[in-house]
Amino acid sequence: MVDVGGRRLRVVRAGPKSERPTVVLEHGAFGCASDWAVVQEKLAAKGLASLAYDRAGLGHSEPGPKPRDGAAIVSDLASLLRELEEAGPFVLTGHSMGGLMVRLYALTHPKQALGVVLVDAVTPDVINHPIGGKGVDAFSRILGWTSEGAKYGMMRPLAAVAGDRIGLPPEASAEKRRIFGSPSHARWAAEEVSQWRATSDQARAGDFPAAMPIAVITAGAENTVTALKEVQSVPALASLNGYIEHVPGAGHANLLGRRFADPIVRGVEHVLATTHR
Repeated sequence: MVDVGGRRLRVVRAGPKSERPTVVLEHGAFGCASDWAVVQEKLAAKGLASLAYDRAGLGHSEPGPKPRDGAAIVSDLASLLRELEEAGPFVLTGHSMGGLMVRLYALTHPKQALGVVLVDAVTPDVINHPIGGKGVDAFSRILGWTSEGAKYGMMRPLAAVAGDRIGLPPEASAEKRRIFGSPSHARWAAEEVSQWRATSDQARAGDFPAAMPIAVITAGAENTVTALKEVQSVPALASLNGYIEHVPGAGHANLLGRRFADPIVRGVEHVLATTHR
């Protein structure tokens, strides 16, 4: 637990300290640091240090001031890295909604951004897509209902069945299920998602530098290209050092699990190789 100015954020670190860049991991909506347990294990096996954390109000982290938009989240992450005396530059890796956060961090802290890995990630353009925008609005409504239901313990039984769709190791899986059933977690996850449009606007304010290596890892085979996959691929296609890998058989959640996580590590390795780190 790390103090970031009168409140604490929970951090999970893995891998050996070295001269090589640290991989910073941003979880998705309704997620937590535990989501990255398999990826952190695989990165450590490659000799790479990584850190995952619970955003304010999620998991074990204490809440922060509203609104919980991208600007607030990026400010928290900058404070956290400063308190940990991690100067960077980092390989910024984001899953799902976490893709917006790492994009915004890279734009606002360019000297700390070595490169970006987008894992079945959201981009700012998703909110303006006819299907994507409706999906975000529906998800926000669902999380609003979830937050209300969680107050009365309704999420706890569901957590036993659906709390871990990633396929995490036993300890991380048990923690993920506990967090999934938490009323506080549901409340602050809903608050983040309610700010999705504002966060997208903030992340849309600039583009990645053309030379910055961008790796895009998407769930599903290449021949199942959908409108969402096409939007997800844009950042890598726009980069002079882009990398795209489609993962057959993987879903949005289990892409982070033991069976499908290796492509994420390859995305990190692409960034490091391109930057000669």
